[in-house]
Amino acid sequence: MSKLLLVDGSALLHRAYHAYPPLKSKTGEIVGAVYGVTSILISALQEVKPSHVMVAWDLPKPTFRHKKYVGYKAQRPKADMEMVEQIPMVKKVIETMGIVQLAEEGYEADDIIGTLSKLESQENEVVILTGDQDTMQLVSDHVRVLTPAKGANPPVLYGPDEVFNKYGVHPEQIVDYKALLGDPSDNIPGVAGVGPKGASNLLKMFGTLERIYRDIKEVQVHFGEILAKKLADGRDSAMLSQDLSKIVIDMPLNLNLEEMEYKGFATEQVKNIFEELGFRSLVKRFFGEENKEQKNKNLDTNQMGLF
Repeated sequence: MSKLLLVDGSALLHRAYHAYPPLKSKTGEIVGAVYGVTSILISALQEVKPSHVMVAWDLPKPTFRHKKYVGYKAQRPKADMEMVEQIPMVKKVIETMGIVQLAEEGYEADDIIGTLSKLESQENEVVILTGDQDTMQLVSDHVRVLTPAKGANPPVLYGPDEVFNKYGVHPEQIVDYKALLGDPSDNIPGVAGVGPKGASNLLKMFGTLERIYRDIKEVQVHFGEILAKKLADGRDSAMLSQDLSKIVIDMPLNLNLEEMEYKGFATEQVKNIFEELGFRSLVKRFFGEENKEQKNKNLDTNQMGLF
């Protein structure tokens, strides 16, 4: 059985840019986000120990979701140029590590990850590395989501039970949960006046968004006239939000498992690029004399924490 690590590169970049200081390379370039992404990715590689890896990226172009809803992500400020300027170097480091990267026009990184997670999870184990909560809808017995540490909060590996404990709904209900609740980060409207607890309770009783609206009179009986009216008034918004929240799991991709095989990153080329960028701590950590034995054992990291 293979273990596939699917990485949302865009989500990690945003996380790293805001979490790490603006470090500079020997030539004066800002490389804080490059260091952050590299460090997070390496720690995940060590923890997950995948046999195959792929990093997916968003493109700075509209997707099919923007065509459906002009307001999709419209509230987001323009990306800082300091972050954007680090993207080529982030991708160069990942390429030097021998990891396949992919972006598809008209789609988001989540869609690439969703498609590959469903394609490969039938016979393999899949771990998705991201800070984006949208991917919780992909969680199953074979697919888990790994979120990086944030501040004092440690990394978390989400399976079906962890998703339910956090949101009060099962992974297959996450799309309908977001349809009701909305998502300010993506400017997905949801139903005005419905909060997390209300969305969770509705789905616990009715199971799906479609059944909630089919049995709206039952909603009124169990939850009251006010909530039933909010749902009725927000029906179109809920259906649009459901459509926008759903990750594509069947997009056409010209990539197979063999092409994503991972053979380890501890090469001379990686050491050289780390030295060029001034990542002395990473050079010492993975290429120093004291780590030769660890390196020869394929970087066994039982004594190291994640991220």
